[in-house]
Amino acid sequence: MCRRSFAARPRKLRQLRHLIFDAEGRCGVSAYRSPLSPGIRIRSDVKAEMVARCVSAPHTEVCGLLAGADGEITRLFPATNAAAEPASGYEIAPAELFRLMREIRAAGLEQLGIYHSHPQGANQPSARDIERAYYPDAAYFVISPRPTAPKPVRAFSIRDGIVTEVNVETVD
Repeated sequence: MCRRSFAARPRKLRQLRHLIFDAEGRCGVSAYRSPLSPGIRIRSDVKAEMVARCVSAPHTEVCGLLAGADGEITRLFPATNAAAEPASGYEIAPAELFRLMREIRAAGLEQLGIYHSHPQGANQPSARDIERAYYPDAAYFVISPRPTAPKPVRAFSIRDGIVTEVNVETVD
């Protein structure tokens, strides 16, 4: 593993300076202690619904928001992937994002996470995911729809460009 410095880049990219990349340019996970440590709890029915949605569209990055209370995810809010190339990226349109945030507040919940799938690659945050991680207190779930994935549901804390995997505890 090696460190890449982004010190000479614009401020938006400088936030990535603490990431660790391997020799092939893939993002590694740092030892940074996340505010989500030791992990996040998610209800089993919500986790199953999230995985089912991702498996149902194996060639598109499926996305949405996760909400709950007291650090436990109890509800999934699916979103439409508005990215120009939904097979290799995800984006929630601003109007839909605002609507979902209003629904979360109206339900008396708080946004605890964001999920999306990686249909082709490893289910860890890509450089683009890290650059666009605008919610530092949210858990970023990356789902693999592939049946052979050793760990199909993974969650990460992404804060100031530092990626830390967090434990996902499934509860009934």
